[in-house]
Amino acid sequence: MPRFALSLAFVAIAAAGIFAQDPPMSTYPATPLANKHFSYPSGIPYQADTDTNLIRGAQSGYNLCNSTTEGQDSLCQTSFLNHLDDFCLWAPPEPNSTIADTEGEEVAWCTKPGRGTRVIPPGALQGVQYMRTPDYIQVVGFIDQTKVNIADGDYGGELDPHGADLRGNPLGGLLFSNAFNASNSDNNTFTQAIEWTNFMGGGSFCLKVCDPAGAHAADYCQHIFDRIGCAYNAPNNAQNGTFEVCLGDNQDFPGVYTSSGTVMTYTQPPESLGAITTMPYTPVVPASSSCTTFASADLYSSAASVFSSIVTTTATSTASGSAKTGSGSGSGSLPSATRSSSSADVSGVANGASMGASSMLMGSGAGAGAVIGLMGLLFSMTFLA
Repeated sequence: MPRFALSLAFVAIAAAGIFAQDPPMSTYPATPLANKHFSYPSGIPYQADTDTNLIRGAQSGYNLCNSTTEGQDSLCQTSFLNHLDDFCLWAPPEPNSTIADTEGEEVAWCTKPGRGTRVIPPGALQGVQYMRTPDYIQVVGFIDQTKVNIADGDYGGELDPHGADLRGNPLGGLLFSNAFNASNSDNNTFTQAIEWTNFMGGGSFCLKVCDPAGAHAADYCQHIFDRIGCAYNAPNNAQNGTFEVCLGDNQDFPGVYTSSGTVMTYTQPPESLGAITTMPYTPVVPASSSCTTFASADLYSSAASVFSSIVTTTATSTASGSAKTGSGSGSGSLPSATRSSSSADVSGVANGASMGASSMLMGSGAGAGAVIGLMGLLFSMTFLA
């Protein structure tokens, strides 16, 4: 065969390889994550995000979590907010990571074992306020974020079940609670939270979960103000060194405020305009009452026992499995949030934290693939001509 004809044949083969590939990648799933509903524990799929050929790739972890997935290497992406002693936070799977770089991959770090997740190490939580309001529950607090793989100095960003591509951050992340009325005070009956937000970074965190039965769940758990942190999305009086349960009033909808008698709505500027240095309003911290304080050692003893077992197991080089001691049940010792005790009502330091921007990283896989394919075609034409 003539050399020219041979070159044309290779060009044709290269072109066929490009155009016979999968259809162009898409951004959005067939069904947004917030529209997917599951029951816990019997109705949880292995992964909530099952769409293929999407720009950000596949879900990195899994939602079907149990004793076989539990441990500090778990990639469980099913989370919970139940009470002061029983909640999870989203954080990276690998050490020294930033939230902006890993928002789609975060895994659940929980205060107690028993649900197939990672466990928040002892000493990481340095002060937590659990607040129950008519329309949402929230935990706000202070954390040594390096113990949950967030790089020191990272001011982080926001995680929610929406994301720019409606797949959520993390991808496929689910959250459940037994704290809403739908659970009928049964700690083993869980309701899927459709609207929630979790800010992580700057040595602090806030996680707000809105009652799906409420008329304004999407308003109280607004997810579009990802650059202005806990202070504006979850106003609070949390104090470093204090662990407390409180009842509270609803906050104003995030981004909504009153100026000179006129109700206004804040519009967050795009990141392209630079850092947000001023705000047109100061958020109002909702009134709280019936606050009860606790010792952290009493709240998170099951987590401490897990790490004690890990140390013991490592030291004796045995495989007893004692590091997985969690039964999944609550301690049962927390009194009702309606009990009253003295509680300092001071300005919350956490209100100024987590102001960092959360980059919506939309992976470049599709663009890279197209460039590589075109380079291959040009190589064939040039080299074989």
